[in-house]
Amino acid sequence: MAGNRLLGVHSDWEDWTGMLLGVLIGLWPWFVGQSEQVAMMNGFAVGAVVLLLAQLALVDLHRWQETGTVLCGLWLIVSPFVLGYAATALAMWHFAFGALVVLLAAIELLQDWELTDQQLIQHGR
Repeated sequence: MAGNRLLGVHSDWEDWTGMLLGVLIGLWPWFVGQSEQVAMMNGFAVGAVVLLLAQLALVDLHRWQETGTVLCGLWLIVSPFVLGYAATALAMWHFAFGALVVLLAAIELLQDWELTDQQLIQHGR
């Protein structure tokens, strides 16, 4: 029963977790000592977008925010292969962070799927 309450309704902790993930994604290249510019800029850009989308969801919830977050997570998963840094340690971390972002955003999207626009507006209050 507690699990249903924990994941059954979109809660602020999910948005705060999304913001934390955004910060970690953006700063992680420096934590692992990544020196490749493309990988660093990709992590910083995706982290900033994830952070921004989570902040927007905390204040004014819309389904497009979770959809955008899912897309960011999917990009983070495939970007090491597309941008050519798949052989680095950062690629593993981007894959893991991308999977977490997709999972969290998918949970939020499922929670919000049946809500009306008026109910979504009430989330931030």
